[in-house]
Amino acid sequence: MTTGPLGLVLPTLPQQTTPAWAAADGHGDPGAEPAAGAGDGAPGTPDPIAELASVCGQAEELGAGALWACDHLFWHGPVLESLVTLTVAATATRHTTLGTCVVQLPMRTATVVAKQAASLQQLSRGRLVLGVGVGSHAGEYEQAGADYATRGRRLDEGIAELRRSWGTAAGLTRGDLEGTAADRYRQLPATAPVPVWVGGSSTAALERAAVLADGWIPLFLDRSEYATAIERLAKEVDRAGRPADAVTRSMVLFVSVDDDAERGRRRGTAWMSSLYGIPAKAFERHLVAGSAASVAETVHGYREAGAEHVAVYVTADAPLEQFARLRSELGSDADRRGPGDAGRDATGDAR
Repeated sequence: MTTGPLGLVLPTLPQQTTPAWAAADGHGDPGAEPAAGAGDGAPGTPDPIAELASVCGQAEELGAGALWACDHLFWHGPVLESLVTLTVAATATRHTTLGTCVVQLPMRTATVVAKQAASLQQLSRGRLVLGVGVGSHAGEYEQAGADYATRGRRLDEGIAELRRSWGTAAGLTRGDLEGTAADRYRQLPATAPVPVWVGGSSTAALERAAVLADGWIPLFLDRSEYATAIERLAKEVDRAGRPADAVTRSMVLFVSVDDDAERGRRRGTAWMSSLYGIPAKAFERHLVAGSAASVAETVHGYREAGAEHVAVYVTADAPLEQFARLRSELGSDADRRGPGDAGRDATGDAR
């Protein structure tokens, strides 16, 4: 039995600590003036980029097939922007797939996201997966000046705009620059198409993934619910007239690796409660807590249910120790290729 590619959600939403990047002065007070020498390599000064890059590099060494960055424009705590985070990850890694989990596209201008994604795809040599979704926080939409009620329709339109923007470079030659505005103004340099995955566990998200996307990355589904959803996804893909393997099947799994399962559950649900701002008991059925062996069994279970990729969200500000234990328990059958490899043809281009 193989687990397939295993990914790690990066710790860009700290709940219990203040990493160097979260404090403007490097000492935990985001409102203070920067300290003399902060961020410029002064002895003893935390280096925020080095701190993040170290996590990414170590995760790749541990066998993470993909590194995922979450996205919030407005939140009740510090959070790094997802595509900026993945740019740092790209410099610190060589082979690992880089993914957003997920960009809330209706809050953003799709043509700008298309340019950012294409640039990162080019710089990372084709390692990007652009996860997109609608989000579920009306207050965040209000702060962003975006309409919450129409977010689903605007996500569909945004995905179409992403593909249109990337497609403007197709077949361009120098002579085209003498033509019409549509010929002259394009998103260049041309790059391999960026795989678009849809996030979310709702029926609408699943159907959107089946029709419009290259992958589906839900969360908060138990194994039985996930297995049922995968069957539904296959039917929707077939109904859309697409190949059976057109949509990569993945899952985000919240985990707390601890030999004392009850302690791990208390610790993990408390961390999730802080992250989402709702009572810890709401997450008891959504957290996989226990020894590395027991968590690995759950990962195997999702694989058996149809997941080609499992992205683990370790419920801790410093996830590497728990990830290392889980990765070790899964063994060599959890190969190091990321989900982007599953979408590549013989030419090396992403589907």
